Amino acid sequence: MASSLTKDSPGSGEKTFFGHPRGMATLFMTEMWERFSWYGMRAILTLYLVAAVLDGPLEGREALAASIYGVYNAVVYMAAMPGGWVADRLWGARKAVLVGGIIIALGHFTLALPSDIAFFIGLALIAAGTGLLKPNISAMVGGLYEGQSSARRDAGFTLFYMAINIGGLAAPLLVGYLGEHVNWHLGFGVAGVGMTFAVIQYALGSKYLGEVGKLPAKPISPEERRRTLRKVGLWSGIAVAALLIDLALGTYDIEHIVNVLAVLGVVVPIVYFVTIFRDPALTAEDRPKIKAYVWFFITAVLFWMIYDQSGSLLTIFADNKTDRFIGGWEFPASWLQSVNPAMVIVLAPIFAALWVKLATRNREPSTPMKFALAMLLIGGSFGIMGLAGAAAANSDTGKVTVFWLLAVYLAQTMGEMCLSPVGLSLSTKLAPKMFVGQIMGLWFLATSTGNALNGWTTKLNAPLGDAAYYTLQAVVAVAAARWASPPGGRRPRPPRDGRVTPRTGGHGRARPPTGRQGVRGGAGG
Repeated sequence: MASSLTKDSPGSGEKTFFGHPRGMATLFMTEMWERFSWYGMRAILTLYLVAAVLDGPLEGREALAASIYGVYNAVVYMAAMPGGWVADRLWGARKAVLVGGIIIALGHFTLALPSDIAFFIGLALIAAGTGLLKPNISAMVGGLYEGQSSARRDAGFTLFYMAINIGGLAAPLLVGYLGEHVNWHLGFGVAGVGMTFAVIQYALGSKYLGEVGKLPAKPISPEERRRTLRKVGLWSGIAVAALLIDLALGTYDIEHIVNVLAVLGVVVPIVYFVTIFRDPALTAEDRPKIKAYVWFFITAVLFWMIYDQSGSLLTIFADNKTDRFIGGWEFPASWLQSVNPAMVIVLAPIFAALWVKLATRNREPSTPMKFALAMLLIGGSFGIMGLAGAAAANSDTGKVTVFWLLAVYLAQTMGEMCLSPVGLSLSTKLAPKMFVGQIMGLWFLATSTGNALNGWTTKLNAPLGDAAYYTLQAVVAVAAARWASPPGGRRPRPPRDGRVTPRTGGHGRARPPTGRQGVRGGAGG
């Protein structure tokens, strides 16, 4: 790598960013500040819901807060699908990222207003803006390496993931402290300042992106535009009418919205895969790629279902059942949300060296095997949580040492490094050119579906108790690991050149990322 972000690329005279295209600096800083705003808000979201928004007994508030958190995450990542469609068919990725960033900043500043109505409006704005920004900025990273080697593309995503984890490390420390110890809305406002930095530097640095993302890959026809607007209007009208009827009958409950959105989180990916398969633009050559992608998607759903409880139930566990005193001072529960990105920064070079060493011996795990390892590790993390729950229940204080949660996050981080960079890079390789934004959206939709399931599964925590709840999900994850890497090669595997063989075809597989990457840093990353 280059030692300076402005070093000339060999033989070209062009400025580079650590040896990568200069446009990577723009995308790096945009992603870093966007993730700062997202992880800062996420660190205090569940705690704020319990403390300041929801009514009822504490146990009821905690269960509902965890459910809302899960479904909200689902909505955010679900929005990546229409966001990818807007870029592919209407605006191009460049404009979609800019507009998305502005909407996200407005959402955070709306959260800073001391009003419950403003709070939920702010969440809606952040979800819509993230849907425009998140899949399309990742697609633009891939666009910077068009026609270059797989290894160089993977190295580019390494740098991109570092931006995610720098933002994710810093945000909970600052926003979490301000939110928990000074004022909740001040914390949300600081997250908005971070997103404003992202928008400003993106606008100033877009000139370094060349032609990447300027135009939509498959511009929509006027007739398609009219048809789409009619469908959006129809479904929006149905949603508003249902809400008004619920209010008029006096039966409205926030859980009605939670349940509807959870159902959508499961139904949408099914519908979208069917739509892609039925699209006449999908060629016979590209169809097997999408079939292979379905299996990776399902495994990722189960992984994120468990992983993303770190911001809800695990944060509540940290707040209520974890001894967080250092000397005579109790650090904020939200600070534990910085543990994962800190571990990524430390462990990524170790994993990089491991994958490279195994590759030189032709023993690097296949993509399905890496997914299976990820499921074993995420299952192990909840096995540890089951033990932590039992230890807390049997403790005189009702609390356990913070080292339990540190062990959980360590296992989850290692699992994420086996799954997230592989899945994101694989998405850019398998995606047909005209569907690249939407396939990136599908990858983030796996996080959405996992979180949608959390809208229901987290409600089981209270009746089952910590020990049984976490252990049950650990068993499910371990079983999924066995499914993800079956004997005899029954699952389709992409071959080394990036093409995908049919299920009954050859035994080639895509060379997965070399491991010189970090992780998603939370959906999505």
